[in-house]
Amino acid sequence: MSKEIKTNAMRLLDSKKAVYTMHEYEPDVAMRQENLFKTLVTVGKSKEHYVFVVPIERELDLKKAAKAVGEKNIEMIKERELLPLTGYVHGGCSPLGMKKFFKTTFDKSAEERPYIMFSGGRIGKQIETTLDELRKVIEFAVEDISK
Repeated sequence: MSKEIKTNAMRLLDSKKAVYTMHEYEPDVAMRQENLFKTLVTVGKSKEHYVFVVPIERELDLKKAAKAVGEKNIEMIKERELLPLTGYVHGGCSPLGMKKFFKTTFDKSAEERPYIMFSGGRIGKQIETTLDELRKVIEFAVEDISK
């Protein structure tokens, strides 16, 4: 029996005794679900980086997101900057366990859902948990940031 390989995101949840479920899927098979969220990394005019977590079926509203973090404007980072900045690859970026903690904001729709799912830090792994469990692990804001 092979031992499950833990990602940084899973180790962080475990260290805070947060309750979560890990789901695995084939990377070629799209996971479409109303509780699935994507993690987006941005940079502000101030050169500070921010993490936004929005429903997979919605887009990040850059104006709302900038306002939520007190920036004049923000933009998505370039894909080639993601791995060196966060330690995660495109498609496997988790809001948990990045190389450095960045101010994180979840879309307000997350509050209306019984649970949310997001990348577990590796393509093919999704973490299912609640906002209450996430609060044990990281600080984050909840704002209207999607369209």
